[in-house]
Amino acid sequence: MSQETNTSLDTITSLCKRRGFVFPSSEIYGGFAATYDFGPLGFLLKKNIEIAWRKWNVEMRDDMVEIEGAIFLHPKVWEASGHLSGFADTLVEDLVTHTRYRADHLIEEAGIMENAGALKMEQIDELIEKHKIKSPEGNSLSKAKKFNQLVKTHLGPIEDDSTVAYLKGESCQNIYVDYKSVMDSMRLKLPFGIAQIGKAFRNEITVNRFMFRTREFEQMDIQYFCRPKDADSFYEEWKKNHEQFYTQMMGFDPTHIKWRQHDPDERAFYAKDAWDIQVKFGAIGFQEVEGVHHRGSYDLDQHSKFSGKDLTYFDEKTGERFNPFIVECSGGFNRLFLATLFEFYREEEDRVVLALPPKLAPYKAAVFPLLANKPQLVEKARGIFNDLKMDFRLAWDDRGNIGKRYYSQDEIGTPFCITVDFQSLEDGTVTVRNRDTKEQPRMPISDVKQFIKNSL
Repeated sequence: MSQETNTSLDTITSLCKRRGFVFPSSEIYGGFAATYDFGPLGFLLKKNIEIAWRKWNVEMRDDMVEIEGAIFLHPKVWEASGHLSGFADTLVEDLVTHTRYRADHLIEEAGIMENAGALKMEQIDELIEKHKIKSPEGNSLSKAKKFNQLVKTHLGPIEDDSTVAYLKGESCQNIYVDYKSVMDSMRLKLPFGIAQIGKAFRNEITVNRFMFRTREFEQMDIQYFCRPKDADSFYEEWKKNHEQFYTQMMGFDPTHIKWRQHDPDERAFYAKDAWDIQVKFGAIGFQEVEGVHHRGSYDLDQHSKFSGKDLTYFDEKTGERFNPFIVECSGGFNRLFLATLFEFYREEEDRVVLALPPKLAPYKAAVFPLLANKPQLVEKARGIFNDLKMDFRLAWDDRGNIGKRYYSQDEIGTPFCITVDFQSLEDGTVTVRNRDTKEQPRMPISDVKQFIKNSL
């Protein structure tokens, strides 16, 4: 089946809403900007992607463990991490409507340069004046100013400075502050990694393009702790490993994956190196999905300094104490979810196909009675459905004609459709239609379960 490469964002957005993958949050009240709910099929696809990520990064390795951290962290965490002082975007304001926009996005969208996020405020002001950049409404813009992205709240019955708290601006901070407890309780020796899939929240200025930039999202984080002398080799190893995750585990076309190295003035001052994994999003082109960062010991150094706790590792081989270096792999789940839809969406002459690998598909199979008004077919099909549902997520569909049922399942990615017909009543066989080839071989009902298992 040929790969679609120019699918539009509108097409994917329509699919998500129409087929129950993603809905705007609070839609009956007009929606709430940049927040979305995963519908029944989106939830299942989301969980299957998480399972694939966890299998590749944790379960298939003997040097990884996983945690699940709280959303609220002590406010000192964000002071130590630098988020209170430095976690900011540069904004400009429409002088007529007073709408605020990310300055780097306006510069990039004007075609002046790529990756404008590293520009200083005075450079942004110069570019806006030189190129006469206007707001999307065509109005003049204010001077650039900083805007902190942390979402501030209060915990407790009184709202004052003593109860200030923040929603996590990035999920990985749990890993750094739990590092010592995890290492000691699990008796881990370097090198080892800690993984987490966790929520993050950002007070984004500019929100558009569906789920590309949202205020609430999940991150998939790996923090790999190692001896300083080994950090360079592990950095290269994790870069290779995560490219293979997309191509081997997720099944993406290798030509739809590429790397972009951060410029020296773009990456954090403490980072030795940083690369983004970019994935092709149809007509939109290549966009960042994940970053692989060479962080040094900065995070443990900071948390040790601000907490007053010794976070050093004692190396029994050398007798040295040191804060390990960290190799980080951090991806945004919403973008991986969207990238998966773009990657496997197909349009043919008579149908739409979401050609997901079976392990990612929301439903592994659908079970149909050929005719819904024939009780003996319905009973037989229900028996098969009830048996298989103990092992797989299944769809049951007895609406309309069989052809429409097939194409409905094609559009949501179901790899196999099991149809019970009159021959099934005679010899105990069913047809098993393949989503991608449309072939419908017959097989004994007793073989169907293993057939599906073999495809996963």
